[in-house]
Amino acid sequence: MSDSPVTAPLVQVTDLTVEFGGLRAVDGLSFELAVGGALGLVGESGSGKSTVASALLGLHRDTGARLGGSVLVAGTDVGRASDEELRRLRGAKAAMVFQDPLSSLDPYYAIGDQIAEVYRVHTRASRRAARARAVEVLDRVGIPDAVRRSRSRPHEFSGGMRQRALIAMALACEPDLLIADEPTTALDVTVQAQILDLLHTLRQETGMGLLLVTHDVGVAAESVDEVLVMRHGKVVEHGSVATVLGAPREEYTRDLLSAVPRVDVSRVSPAAPSEEVVIEAVGLRREFGRGRGRFAAVDDVSLTVRRGETLGVVGESGSGKTTLGRMLVGLLEPTAGEVRYEGGVRSGVGPAVQMVFQDPVSSLNARRSVGESIADPLRARGERDERHIRHRVGELLARVGLDAEHYDRYPHEFSGGQRQRVGIARALAADPRVIVCDEPVSALDVTTQAQVVALLGELQRELGLALVFVAHDLAVVRQVSDRVAVMRGGRIVEYGPADEVYGAPQDPYTRQLLAAVPALDPVVAARRRSARKELTAA
Repeated sequence: MSDSPVTAPLVQVTDLTVEFGGLRAVDGLSFELAVGGALGLVGESGSGKSTVASALLGLHRDTGARLGGSVLVAGTDVGRASDEELRRLRGAKAAMVFQDPLSSLDPYYAIGDQIAEVYRVHTRASRRAARARAVEVLDRVGIPDAVRRSRSRPHEFSGGMRQRALIAMALACEPDLLIADEPTTALDVTVQAQILDLLHTLRQETGMGLLLVTHDVGVAAESVDEVLVMRHGKVVEHGSVATVLGAPREEYTRDLLSAVPRVDVSRVSPAAPSEEVVIEAVGLRREFGRGRGRFAAVDDVSLTVRRGETLGVVGESGSGKTTLGRMLVGLLEPTAGEVRYEGGVRSGVGPAVQMVFQDPVSSLNARRSVGESIADPLRARGERDERHIRHRVGELLARVGLDAEHYDRYPHEFSGGQRQRVGIARALAADPRVIVCDEPVSALDVTTQAQVVALLGELQRELGLALVFVAHDLAVVRQVSDRVAVMRGGRIVEYGPADEVYGAPQDPYTRQLLAAVPALDPVVAARRRSARKELTAA
């Protein structure tokens, strides 16, 4: 009896190094991915995982980056391949799905035309055949009414649909390997579950390999067979997902896992809220648009926030949670109802209620130092002594874990987590009693997320702040909240103590959200995926 033939790995990376100037982003990395296998590259921002993904397709060529070692993908030696060989590899044998679909799709062309063009480049098919293929793959990834929607432009799709469209584009040429770089980072928990379920189904049906790049350990548990944990460009730990996540050997992996927020764990260190109501929403309604297009983003919402407590407001995109937060701060005036602060009706922006925004890059002026941005609230209330202003800003920077000497630095000189700390310092400069946090950690990796959450809790306990924490991530909301309001379609569908809402949810929508949260146990993840599939088929 002859031995079975040995199948060559789909991906074989040997001693890969990638350097940008004096920075070594990847340092001696080696791994293999079998045909049809699924590997997760997991690590914090700056770990080098996205750099590895780009190296598999030769995307660093002609960028000035220096690469060492070897990369073989679907039989192609990426380092030695000609430009023509690389073009054949990209799309035909290996395809990539990026984190931000808007940056990967042309805003001026219909989705179907863009997919058809990719197909024609690699297959030389006729326009008609390419158009039919585009509709076929859009239908395959779950885009409803694919013929009609193929004529839509990217801005006419939701975030989840755009990500499905990118996956459809990647599938057009039936690649052997799909590289997904943070494909669900900006998506709601239910949409994220749908995308992960889709990737799993496509793997089963097509036999393609999957390389998933993510900072979210839960996403990896839902999606892959093996996990490779990276830090500072090197391998920390590599093994089956059950072994690495269930019994990690390395301290860094354990730290990464301990930083992941969980829906089954109550707030670790609750504040001591009083019965004093600081801010209150009474019958709030906010409408947008005109005529027949007019709609209510927030519809008859009432809630209270007490001194020293955190109210979590959770819901998917379009639920009205951000609009509610902006009305509480005074950035939007209600169409009906009112906001009351310390018993009196409140209108407009004031120092007592401040906001920390989701994206500190867009909320900080790139042309001004962070110190000047933090100083704005001080000057707004009449402070003119520049020495005192600089001293106070230095105190605030130190208070949020930054160096007082960073006053003269600009936003681009800070990491994402550091910029969010700057945003918190600016909010504190007004000496507020209430801070509304709008998705303050959604763009951060899990360890940085945990640090920012811990900082907010510490400030709350020391200063007696009331926090309104707006987020789509149910696990983060559980970690920080005393009470929770679940929003859907502009209304609150569930409202109460966090332990009750999470432990015994009454509304079917709340139960649906909780069922979509990634599980760190791959066995539980598989069971949930099957349950979601049965629910969809029903």
